[in-house]
Amino acid sequence: MNAENVKSQMRKGILEYCILLILNKEPTYAPDIIRALQEAHLIVVEGTLYPLLTRLKNLNLLRYEWVESTQGPPRKYYALTPDGTAFLSELSTAWSEITETIIHLNKK
Repeated sequence: MNAENVKSQMRKGILEYCILLILNKEPTYAPDIIRALQEAHLIVVEGTLYPLLTRLKNLNLLRYEWVESTQGPPRKYYALTPDGTAFLSELSTAWSEITETIIHLNKK
């Protein structure tokens, strides 16, 4: 078994949750989402992010709006919908449960 493959699957599994956490703070431009993920040591490229954002939008978990930019064309800012906020709450509960399980098992 390859640890890198398992780590990759773990990162993929939490990516949606991390994106929703970022968008819960404020509407965010996609390159800024990538930057926030990179600062948290979760490396994501545009080719991964944009399809995920589209899927989350199609599920009505987020929305976007175009905002005029002083540095070029308008920018698309993503934000959570009420359904997205509710889903984030569910994921946060699940994350807390998983964290408690890992901490418990790690003590033994």
